[in-house]
Amino acid sequence: MPYVLKKFDVKEKKLIDDFLVEDAKLSLKLSQSLLTKGKVLDHKNKRLQKKQTVKSGFIQINIYEPITKGLKPLFQTDHFAIFDKPSGLLVHPTTINDEYTLLDEIKYHFNDDASLVHRIDKETSGLVLVAKNRFSQMILNEKFENREFKKTYKAIVQGQIKNDLEINTPITNDTGLIKIKMKTHTDGKESTTFIKPISFDKNKNQTLVKVSPITGRQHQIRVHLNSINHRIIGDPIYGLDEKIADKILGKKVNQEERISLSGDKRLLLHAYSLEFEYLDTKYMFCSKQNFSL
Repeated sequence: MPYVLKKFDVKEKKLIDDFLVEDAKLSLKLSQSLLTKGKVLDHKNKRLQKKQTVKSGFIQINIYEPITKGLKPLFQTDHFAIFDKPSGLLVHPTTINDEYTLLDEIKYHFNDDASLVHRIDKETSGLVLVAKNRFSQMILNEKFENREFKKTYKAIVQGQIKNDLEINTPITNDTGLIKIKMKTHTDGKESTTFIKPISFDKNKNQTLVKVSPITGRQHQIRVHLNSINHRIIGDPIYGLDEKIADKILGKKVNQEERISLSGDKRLLLHAYSLEFEYLDTKYMFCSKQNFSL
């Protein structure tokens, strides 16, 4: 489990900021982050604040200690790395009880300055870009904000798509039972997605498509495909009754029921390729995972 509660005895009066660096041997950046997030407690389990003085007792720190399960970067330079994430793996912890995420491998392989440049959903497989230092993080984050990355996905959808499509429908938050759900609406933010059919399985009535999102809204590909009645196979939210979706998200159904209700044990969406320029060099990466009808 990545989060470990560590205890350190207070031997002399000093600021908690200094204690974390000098006694607990943590970096200044990590120390300040832990204090801000309320992960530093005194012996009475009270949260300690920056510039607060500690005099006696002991200090408790909820600290993140990464583990590895053997997932290695697909490619790396001194400035960034590419991981080919499997489906079912969170990119970062959402609660203190999440036992293993992609962030574990990132922190295990690199230093504390390494960070995610972008994210994909837990059930989505494929390429994830990681900045290895603050310099590359600044540059790569700015490129993402300026839409200077070309991302393509593959998805398997219900029904037959015969022609290339361009979807230009605004997206906003839904107001229903599922809090993370989005929807198309005229009051939403502009969103553009290009769809290109690759192959069609007549027996399954499913189409493998290449998807290029121009904007980066939450659940954009899933929302746009569902909006044209071609929901992604295995989607636990879109194209389903909200009560059923709530059961799937709450893990109140077994795998067989999940497959019966949504069409597959996972969301059939795959981050297939990533193109960008960094320090005057052009890069193009493709996932090594098999994803097909």
